[in-house]
Amino acid sequence: MAKWHGISRRKPSGGRLKRPNRYRGKRRTEVASENQFAYVGEEDARKNYRKRAGSQTVRLLSVNQANVSIPKEGRTVRATVTNVVGNDADPNYVRRNIVTKGAIVDTDLGRVRVTSRPGMHGVVCGVLMEE
Repeated sequence: MAKWHGISRRKPSGGRLKRPNRYRGKRRTEVASENQFAYVGEEDARKNYRKRAGSQTVRLLSVNQANVSIPKEGRTVRATVTNVVGNDADPNYVRRNIVTKGAIVDTDLGRVRVTSRPGMHGVVCGVLMEE
């Protein structure tokens, strides 16, 4: 469901605000796009979103591969993501296998903390955690 980011037609006291709110209506620019979560899946899936002035952003819908940085070796490799182990943002994200920034995911290399924002960057990057 889209979220409306407009101004309220009521005052903090509960009273009605008069002009220009009464006749203004909602604007398309005040409506945000729907929540699009990045789930752990069989393959990577992305979706392009149009922003203001014709620019675009890429969101990740499904995650299968991640760019994993290994600090001790100083290199970055690609790893396959199996599931989400922990997420400080929301415990429900762990149950639903939703990947966000700061989430801890299980890969074939080990546990990885996600450092990118899949909903904003369209890619999953992370740092290998030491056991």
